[in-house]
Amino acid sequence: MTQRTALVTGASGYVGAQLVPALLDAGWHVRVLARTPSKLQGDWRDLVEVAQGDATDPDDVRAALDGVQVAYYLLHSMDGQGDYRERDRRMAHTFAEAAVAQGVGRLVYLSGLHPEGPLSTHLASRVEVGDILLASGVPTAVLQAGVVLGDGSASFDMLRHLTERLPVAIGPKWLRNRIQPIAIDDVVHYLVRAAELDPQVNRTIDIGMDEILTYRDMMRRYARATGLLPRIIGTVPVLTPWLASHWVGVVTPVDSGIAKPLVGSLIHEAVKSEDDAATLLGDPPGGVLGFDAAVRRATDGVDPHRWSRTLFKVGAGVAATAVAGSLLTAPDSAWYRRLRKPVFQPPPVAFPVVWTALYALITVAGTATIADLHEDDRADEAQGFGRALAANLVLNAAWSGLFFRAKNPPLATAGAAVLAASSADLSRRAASAGEGKAAAFGAYAAWCTFATLLSAAVARLNPSSRSPRLPK
Repeated sequence: MTQRTALVTGASGYVGAQLVPALLDAGWHVRVLARTPSKLQGDWRDLVEVAQGDATDPDDVRAALDGVQVAYYLLHSMDGQGDYRERDRRMAHTFAEAAVAQGVGRLVYLSGLHPEGPLSTHLASRVEVGDILLASGVPTAVLQAGVVLGDGSASFDMLRHLTERLPVAIGPKWLRNRIQPIAIDDVVHYLVRAAELDPQVNRTIDIGMDEILTYRDMMRRYARATGLLPRIIGTVPVLTPWLASHWVGVVTPVDSGIAKPLVGSLIHEAVKSEDDAATLLGDPPGGVLGFDAAVRRATDGVDPHRWSRTLFKVGAGVAATAVAGSLLTAPDSAWYRRLRKPVFQPPPVAFPVVWTALYALITVAGTATIADLHEDDRADEAQGFGRALAANLVLNAAWSGLFFRAKNPPLATAGAAVLAASSADLSRRAASAGEGKAAAFGAYAAWCTFATLLSAAVARLNPSSRSPRLPK
């Protein structure tokens, strides 16, 4: 019997990396199209044929499809670079034309569940790609799924991190929209089975579990399934997808370039309108997983309490710093009132307001940076950041002592300069965990730089202000 060949594009992505070993287990010879073969990971790497090439290059695509019976199209240009819809459109046309030219027997594409009518840019692009493949003349199965539940799925990672990190959350009104999620193992089952469809089948096929939940329901159910405390989740009508995506980028490790289209798609309900996947493809052995079982399987080996433990440690350190700084500060002292102040000195009420906001920002961004570095298996970087943050907090509290207790503006200026440099270093370190975290520490560094300039101005205006009783 001649061995059948399946081409998998997007094999370095989450779904593709799960699909390849399943196809091998089903007896297929698997070829993968990869622009950078070194990015391919998994135990299957040496069991497949690698066609090096670019999916935007017609010659590379035709070469990869040579002798292929089934081709899986798992490509998306969702990279935050802009104009990804046009790039997806061109790639889909290139792939469809090459599949026709090479006599491919079937195309399989994974798209998203969606309602009728206008769609977000992300979902509209997914639907358009499916339509291009369906119109190619090659029999095509467009599998449409909602939120895919699996460790490594961007949609699931966003759900997981939002739930773990926000015991109390206020989100947009579309958290109440209905969603029909599905476990990654069931997605892979249906994808493999789609290769065996009758050549007459050229259509969309909706896939999903039996349960229909809102995003808010999924957060609450995730918390219950993983042993977290109950989550309190409210909604407001004013939080736009653009704002929400940037908020997600700060709170979670999901890149803002990916978070934006994902969040934008949540404004739509994602519920099956067709229910014949079992008839066409057959259900997985044991049936389709329910939500709780899918979450437990997806979080096997994941620590859902890492965030809360890290938050406690970072929060305790920041709180201790705030208390120490408050006790050391004496803005009502006769010495401080006698000092001449520069014209750019903020009003007294500004300092507690700004520092309270900064301490909250440091707590959230510091916790997120440490947790995200651990999530990415960069424990050494996480520990290095933790040590740098601890040193920064000591410097933070020490400044108040140098200025208000030692009554030494020149020395306090030096201390503020070191604190500003330390804060800038934290921003640099946090950048590897995400732009949002770096921006948070960048704001902290900017305020510390301002404090340095302010301290220097006070020292210059008060050359005799140093206390004669400065401790030795």
